[in-house]
Order: sequence, then C-alpha cells, then structure tokens
Amino acid sequence: MEKGHLSGNTGDGSAQKAKRRKFRKWPWISAAAVLVIAAGAAWAYTRHPDGSGNPITDITSAFKPLGPTNILLIGNNARNPRGPLDIGTQGGGQADIMMLAHIDPAKHTVELISIPRDTLFAMPQYKITIPKIKSLFFIGAQMNPNQAAQLTVAGVEKFTGMPIKYWVATDFQGFADAINAVGSVRVYISGRIYDPWHSGADFFPGWQNLNGNQALAYIRTRQNTYSSAGSNDFVRDDAQAQVLAALQKKLLNRKGDMAHIGSLIRTWYKDVATNMSISELVKVARAVHGAKITHMNLANVGDSMDVMGTAIHGLNQQNYITGAFYDIVNPAQVTKRLAPFGSKGAWTGVALPSPSHVPVEVDASTAYVEKLKAAGYPVTQIGSGGYSSVQIDYPAGHLSWGLQVGRTLATGNSIVQQGSSSPAVVVYGP
Repeated sequence: MEKGHLSGNTGDGSAQKAKRRKFRKWPWISAAAVLVIAAGAAWAYTRHPDGSGNPITDITSAFKPLGPTNILLIGNNARNPRGPLDIGTQGGGQADIMMLAHIDPAKHTVELISIPRDTLFAMPQYKITIPKIKSLFFIGAQMNPNQAAQLTVAGVEKFTGMPIKYWVATDFQGFADAINAVGSVRVYISGRIYDPWHSGADFFPGWQNLNGNQALAYIRTRQNTYSSAGSNDFVRDDAQAQVLAALQKKLLNRKGDMAHIGSLIRTWYKDVATNMSISELVKVARAVHGAKITHMNLANVGDSMDVMGTAIHGLNQQNYITGAFYDIVNPAQVTKRLAPFGSKGAWTGVALPSPSHVPVEVDASTAYVEKLKAAGYPVTQIGSGGYSSVQIDYPAGHLSWGLQVGRTLATGNSIVQQGSSSPAVVVYGP
C-alpha cells in the first residue's frame, strides 16, 4: 500500500538517500583535529619559535591565564578551494562541520559540541530556499571570505545561546595534511573494513599506522561490505574518537613531538584560517594541553526528516522552503543541555508546539498510536496501516505540527508534507 509521496522523489536527492541518510555520520573529527593541531603547533611554536621564522611578539600576553572560552571549529566542504574560507568549485562551500569547543581551564576539560549541520534555521534576511544552518557559511562567503566565518559564528551563537569569541576553519584536505605533518597516527582496527565506493577505506584488523588519507578514509567510512561496522553514527563516532585520541596523545603530551615542528606550522599556515593571533592561540594551547576531551551531539537520527517544499513565513525572504532532509531541533532541549556551559537560551526560529495541542489521526499499527499517546498527543486511530514507510500529512498552515510529530516518531526518514484534509495531522505507517 502506498500513500502520496511515500515512495516518490522528495527533492534534494532524498528518495535515493532516505535509507543511508538515517546513518549519516556526524563528521566532528576533522574540526576537533583542527583544535588539536592548532594547540600542538602553538605549543611547539612557543618552545621553538624559529620553526616558522616568526617569533612571538607578545609573549607576556600569550602566557596570561585563559578563562572559559568558546571556539567555533568549522569544516568547509568546498571542492578545490583556494583557501579554508573559499567556496571552491563544483558545489560545496558550506559548513559541513560545525563544532563548538568549550574550554574550561579550571577543570582542564574541553567539551566538543557538535552542531547539526542540517538544522532548519530561520534566515529571514536572506534568499536561501533550503535554510539550513550550514548554509550561513556559503551566504557569507559570497560577500567576502571573512563573512563566511562571521555569519556562521553568529548563527551558532543564536543556536546555542552561547557567546563565541574565536573561530577556526579548515577543509578535509587540512585534516589529512595535519596527520601527515606528524607522520601518522596509530589506531587499533577491530575488524575488516572495506568501502571502495564511498570513503575508499580498505583495512585489516589489528594495530595500524595511518597516514592522512588513510585516517580520513577510516573516519569517513559509510558502508563496510564486511559487516555493519562503520555503517552508523555510533560506530563512526567511535572511530573518530580513536583518531582524535591518537592525535592528542602524539601532540599534546608533556614531552611533545618536536620532530615535526616545521611541518606542523607549515600545515597551520596553509590549511587553517582563524581570527586568533599567535598569542591567543598559545593561550588556548596551554589550556588544552593534556586536557580531557569529551564530545556531545545536540541532535540524533530521530530529529531528521524529509520535509516537502511548502510555503512558510519568516524562514527566508521567499517565505517558501524547498523540500529536503532537515534536522528539526528543539531549542528548549538544547538550552537545557548547554546550561552547564553558559547557554542563555537556544534559538532556531522554528517554534514547536506542545504535543497536547496537536490532534493526530493514525493509519498505522497500534505501536504508533501508543507512542504518540505516551508523548501527550490527542490521538485517534483511523486504520491499521500497512504502508512501506512513514508519511506525516499536516493541515495547511500547520507545518510545525508535522515537524513535532516527526520528532516524536523519530524514524529518521519520515516524509512530512502538507496534505491532510482533516483538521488533524494524519500519520500513515507500517
């Protein structure tokens, strides 16, 4: 049984991507590696300032204590960019990675906070038909390179409710170059990995010394033909954490890795853009030197859904969004999670209603009915379903109702569209 667009083309390549989109990775390792490499390079620089030929000019400022600090780490997905802030060629040029590093020198910790790149985010002042938070980088880059970072910072400040003082940007080649600058990283691979069509990964079990391209392939593995390893967010997060830990161990130990000072600093100047001075970078390096690094996601697979194009006021200049996969994030939940780090209130510009205010009719199994009732929705079952996937039809003018129901069902690939002929949201499902 099929209903509406349950198996149709959903825009933005969604029909082809629906299944594997559910397992999309959170590519935080590249941005995190930038912080580690920056700290390692600066640490080496303070001990051997002649490594770059430019000694620190304000050494007193560099060694002043650092208070709690937020740094936005940006991974630019541009193809063939002329620099980290360039949109490049053949598409791309968006903030594929956004990670907020909250550094607490007193606790000697670094919390890496992943910003969901596909978050539906209001941009009423811009012409952008797919208003995702990652697109602020592209919008800014079209004005001038520095605006790419500045607009992204402003957006993430709103999204998290946290002030951001510094930013650091690189691209995927920068990650590979950083690994090559220190020679390699040593990681343990628990099982056979073979992914020739996506990441190019080809590894056998055991301890491996990975160069830059190999490490990049390892942490970007999409489909492992030998097992489920590397095929979901959690397995990829484990691999990414492995590489970051190995990199941190090599660079930020008490002895340091002084054999690669020149390469590190050359990599820094070639692959990284930042608004930090050398003195400020040194202060950050001292704060993260040997610090405990932990990681937090602000969304999960269940927050993702395939939203069909629709008229909606205030999200962009067009008052219309193009159909695409979007992450629908609840600002109240983000505020609560980030309150320990100083959040004053998260914002996406997308207001989600209370479930108790959203009437729902369900043409699906009782499992869907029970899940919605447990969340507080007034629910009526109108059929037993039997559909191949989940479709959520909302009445005209009530997109937010459909988005809230999509978040509750949390399938990761529900289709959300205007189309309900009743005054309630209608859910079609298995």
